[in-house]
Amino acid sequence: MVILDDGIRLNAILDRPENSPEKQPLLVIIHGFTGHVMERHILAFAKTANDLGIATLRVDMYGHGSSDGKFEDHTLYKWLSNGLAILDYARSLPFVSKLYVGGHSQGGLTTMLLGAMEQDRLDGILPLSPAWMIPEKAREGELLGQSFDPNHIPDILGAWHDKPLKGNYARVAQMIHVEDSIERFHKPVLLVHGDADEAVPYEYGVKAAKMYSDCEFVTIPGDNHCYDYHLEQMTDAVRDWFLRHI
Repeated sequence: MVILDDGIRLNAILDRPENSPEKQPLLVIIHGFTGHVMERHILAFAKTANDLGIATLRVDMYGHGSSDGKFEDHTLYKWLSNGLAILDYARSLPFVSKLYVGGHSQGGLTTMLLGAMEQDRLDGILPLSPAWMIPEKAREGELLGQSFDPNHIPDILGAWHDKPLKGNYARVAQMIHVEDSIERFHKPVLLVHGDADEAVPYEYGVKAAKMYSDCEFVTIPGDNHCYDYHLEQMTDAVRDWFLRHI
């Protein structure tokens, strides 16, 4: 299926459990930087929700997966515009009783920002290994292992998986202050982070969890950014949290 955001076609997959009731909760799931809807941890996230009777909506964001746009042109502003369009679509579905957003890495950062923007219309958020250090690091001149002059941003920041990324990504990121979004959101939060995360420093998960007013923080000992070693601990955390919040 396709969700439109001002003419941009976003590839989306809606999964409803068998024998779904007339009304049920829906979880929107957002992948990370260079990611897509079919990644192992994204599929496990969705299956865990589906097994609990929660519908899921997985979406390839701008410049990723099978959606429109080029990776090199994507920015957090474009992802937030996507997110608002996705949530408007989700609310239009007649079966939706409660609405949650969850995301991994940059999708977790997007989830945190959308939580603040939609704090009156969401029932909870689930940022997984959220890369919410991106704006702070962009102001310092660093983006996911690539360095640049933060006061003279180059046209091309670097390349990830042989995909270049334009400097506008950093220009946008520098303007975002995630702490303001954390302060604004007072609904339930589940934050999961592996303490051996090689992409997003674990201390950022600890810090965010302390800043939220209603947050459950789950540490996965010895695991990395995508839960390659203990995926079941991430899904257990998601299942246990939902059992208390749906």
